[in-house]
Amino acid sequence: MLTLKTISKTFYPGTVNEKKALDRVSLELADGDFATIVGSNGAGKSTLFNAITGSFYVDEGRIILAGEDITYRKEHIRSKEIGHLFQDPMKGSAPHMSIEENMTLAYLRAATSTHAYFSRISKKDKRMFREQLALLNMGLEDRMKQPVGLLSGGQRQALTLLMATMVTPKILLLDEHTAALDPATAKKVLDLTRSIVAERGITCLMVTHNMQQALDLGNRTLMMDGGRIVLDIQGTEREEMTVDDLLAGFRAQAGENLDNDRILLS
Repeated sequence: MLTLKTISKTFYPGTVNEKKALDRVSLELADGDFATIVGSNGAGKSTLFNAITGSFYVDEGRIILAGEDITYRKEHIRSKEIGHLFQDPMKGSAPHMSIEENMTLAYLRAATSTHAYFSRISKKDKRMFREQLALLNMGLEDRMKQPVGLLSGGQRQALTLLMATMVTPKILLLDEHTAALDPATAKKVLDLTRSIVAERGITCLMVTHNMQQALDLGNRTLMMDGGRIVLDIQGTEREEMTVDDLLAGFRAQAGENLDNDRILLS
């Protein structure tokens, strides 16, 4: 589903602020793979996501999604096929627009609705929105006319997840999407994520700071350091691995201990 071929990105080249953010990263994700990603701050995790979504063009290498080369495809075109959630619940939705209006924009953006060409939705589409909201068990199906800005962080993140997957994306990118939520709400959104990804067989990349979560979720764990993927664990090796084993593997590949208190204390 996703192939990255030696992609690299350097910011501010030739200046004192030069930063090699991605260093010849190669990765292949099969259809339905759910890979978690961990790494220190500045390891290149969010930069990798931004390269995939098209926030910038990579300096070298190729990005192939579902057999199509999207390396130089514009960001708004890629967004029709890529779902993306951020750590900040305030991102990914328009606060002054209603829940229904936000869902309408997300639905029409994917351009699969029979009415998408005319930038409108049908009564059937609205019923579908209500049914999808009811699955969240947050009572949002009865608040469809209310502005999204009135929702709590957890409600807004759950809604954004629903919007990103309402039309099944080719790949879903989750950038620490539960990190800003309280533990109870984070668990609810994470359980919802697990359920949606599993039921629809969505190919998914999820950045997390929780090492145990990185081993428990999905079928594959990646570790990044210095703009490179230094560890890629799956199958039986991953099933038998502990957090200590994961840290030891990072140390062996990166040549240093993982230095991130947020990760080590989670």
